[in-house]
Amino acid sequence: MKILLLHQYYLEENDSGGSRWNEITKMWAEKGHNITVLAGMMNANGKEKLPEYKGLYFKLKQQGDVKVWRCHVSEAYNKSFLGRLWGYFSFMFSSIWAGLFKAKGKFDVVIVTSPPLFVGFSGYILSRFKSIPLVFEVRDLWPESAIDTGVLTNKVIINLAYWFEAFIYRKAKLINVLTPAFYKTLKEVKNIPEHKLLMIPNAADFSLSETLLQTFDAETFRKEHNFDGKFVITYVGAHGVANHLEQVLEAGKSLQDTNVLFVLIGQGMEKERLKNMAAEQHITNVLFLDPVPKKDVFKYILASDMGASVLKKVDTFKTVYSNKTFDYMSCRKPIIMAIDGVSRELVEASGAGAYVEPENTKQYDTIIRQYMADPDRIKREGNSGYNYAKANFDREVLASRYLEQIEKIAQK
Repeated sequence: MKILLLHQYYLEENDSGGSRWNEITKMWAEKGHNITVLAGMMNANGKEKLPEYKGLYFKLKQQGDVKVWRCHVSEAYNKSFLGRLWGYFSFMFSSIWAGLFKAKGKFDVVIVTSPPLFVGFSGYILSRFKSIPLVFEVRDLWPESAIDTGVLTNKVIINLAYWFEAFIYRKAKLINVLTPAFYKTLKEVKNIPEHKLLMIPNAADFSLSETLLQTFDAETFRKEHNFDGKFVITYVGAHGVANHLEQVLEAGKSLQDTNVLFVLIGQGMEKERLKNMAAEQHITNVLFLDPVPKKDVFKYILASDMGASVLKKVDTFKTVYSNKTFDYMSCRKPIIMAIDGVSRELVEASGAGAYVEPENTKQYDTIIRQYMADPDRIKREGNSGYNYAKANFDREVLASRYLEQIEKIAQK
């Protein structure tokens, strides 16, 4: 098949962040399928374009067997709410142009993964002009998540977003969701016919973790990074409003009488404010690190005692699975799960860690001290999470299942 994917945040090679689609497209390409991606020129948490994109609107790159057209995104993207909105619309326009005039030839299907929601319009236009079916993927319930976190408050934009969401759901031939809660919401609340719905969730990347589990020298890594003698809890991901990493700083402050070290890897709009907050409050057991490539992320996880999945305490986030949760599982690390709902159910069903009520410093303190006193529990729950993910969330298995459903749509 010839597949056209629209993904504003498709990662560069050796980039940091959610690599779900980089790994899926790599697997599909290895099976002989022809993949072209229309992607943005800015990282989801970046502040400017890479030097190679300065002054350009489009650039063709080859990432392994996958052809990637990098498309213009306004550099106002991470500067303000209006800048973020214009960043979404600038990619919407540039990806339409690239899809019509750069990604030439016949395609069998166009896939759009969101958020941002508005890129769905690009996919719809391209599906009509190229006479191919549209597959729409929901990685996050938007605009609900933006409303709940206070990012989206303008009633006109909110109404427009809800109207546009319903429009895209009508036009898509297949809608993939990432969690059971998303599936239930679309079916029961948004009244999407069940024959349109599919659930292919986030998954664990065992191809990388299993190699490192056999070869990586965690003890040497810990010594080199001054982790020796510390109880290391690593968080990997965005430092944004939705993550509310203030709760990790508060937990660190509460645990300063111990050898706990929180390692926060990533970037985002809130990072500088969080670093200033830690300095002002003399919180010395929280380490901020810049993003690193995926293979290095796994090294930090393997050199840690636990992983942390953290989001703000809002109802919408009860519907999400966190990408990083599956990385911790594939590395045999137990999880501090500060996300209620389906993520809590996942970690409890798998025996892979403990739920902490988001923003509840006292619970963080109590539960982390319990783990520190019980090394056997850490090993037991790390193995349990690994085995559960291997049985239920192997990315290669799920990517094949996804492809089967897309092929059925394309054939129709």
